[in-house]
Amino acid sequence: MANIRPFRIEVPSSEVEGLKQRLLTSRIPELFEAGWEYGPPVEDIKRIAKYWAEEFSWPSFEKRLNDLPHYEATIAVSGFDPCQVHFIHQRSESPDAIPLLFVHGWPGSFYEVSRILPLLRASEQNGGPAFHVVAPSLPNFGFSSRVNQPGFGIRQYAETCHQLMQLLGYKQYASQGGDWGSSISLSIGAFHPESLRAIHLNLIAGLPPPPTAPLSFIRFLATHFLNLYTDRESQGLKAAQDYQEQGSGYFQIQKTRPHTIGVALADSPVGLLAWIYDKLVSWTDNYAWTPQEVCEWVSLYWFSRAGPAASVVIYHEASKGEWPARAGIAVPSAKMGFSYFPKEIFSTPRAWNRRLGDVIFEQEHERGGHFAAWEQPELLVGDLRVMFGKGGGAHGAVEKSA
Repeated sequence: MANIRPFRIEVPSSEVEGLKQRLLTSRIPELFEAGWEYGPPVEDIKRIAKYWAEEFSWPSFEKRLNDLPHYEATIAVSGFDPCQVHFIHQRSESPDAIPLLFVHGWPGSFYEVSRILPLLRASEQNGGPAFHVVAPSLPNFGFSSRVNQPGFGIRQYAETCHQLMQLLGYKQYASQGGDWGSSISLSIGAFHPESLRAIHLNLIAGLPPPPTAPLSFIRFLATHFLNLYTDRESQGLKAAQDYQEQGSGYFQIQKTRPHTIGVALADSPVGLLAWIYDKLVSWTDNYAWTPQEVCEWVSLYWFSRAGPAASVVIYHEASKGEWPARAGIAVPSAKMGFSYFPKEIFSTPRAWNRRLGDVIFEQEHERGGHFAAWEQPELLVGDLRVMFGKGGGAHGAVEKSA
């Protein structure tokens, strides 16, 4: 594997000092207090920005990050210049370990996997299924390089992840994803069904059956017009409506004018903090974010190799091209499992979701939101353990390779 190289995070001290100076000279406006209706309270932003400037230590955080097994690979996707892809790779010593691709989204990162890595290893030691875990920084995110050409959409992200798994020797593998990781995982399954044999998602977006499937369509109409959805399904549909009406402004901006917001995020660390902190709080289930955690997440964008402006371009590119991101990407060849968390930004009815493929695992949880691996790592790992363990629907789905 000559193309696989160890990687170490080393942000120059000049950049760390530059961030501090920007924070200390930032201009945070005085605004009337209105709770979260108008966005993150200004007092929250002031408090966390002060912590970021005066108490947060990037060198200490960087040292902890470098305790993880970091690597880098050069990957070339057709039509684009080669990209340097950073990734975490925790290999198991078990000969039966399942290669598991962990795919993040925005405003997440590879860092989310850090909370499930020790739990997966502990589960293996206690008789649970073993995993080789691969968690890349998607191109334009984290410590992967920038894509300097337009058109790098979901198909290209999927191809990058697939090539990485092949390069590591994993001819067959499973994938876990939320946010963009859900669309990317399903797209890998659509393009490489011989390789991606099982998919676990914590953000699930299905579509109702079309009129061309008359029996299913009639059942859908009856369920819809008679309101026969379960309480959780009704809550998920209402959340989807609320998201479209009140929570998707960021999506429309990043989809239509990514460079406009990108310039602002790249120039202002407090602006980046407010933009990301909004989602960290809004999309979680009363999770008690500490200033330290928030600064860690936001710093990974500020000090990313491509810069924070690059990360939002995925929204524009995902809506275009030959394979635009959309709900209802069916992958009939893969075993599929779903974990439902009550404060996910939206959720579609279970019957719609089961049209995505061979669904062999579903679990509804009583707590948790959008960032499942970070908020509820024990629950997420527990679901993976059941899905892939002995007696689970995905047990044996992935053939041993590397």
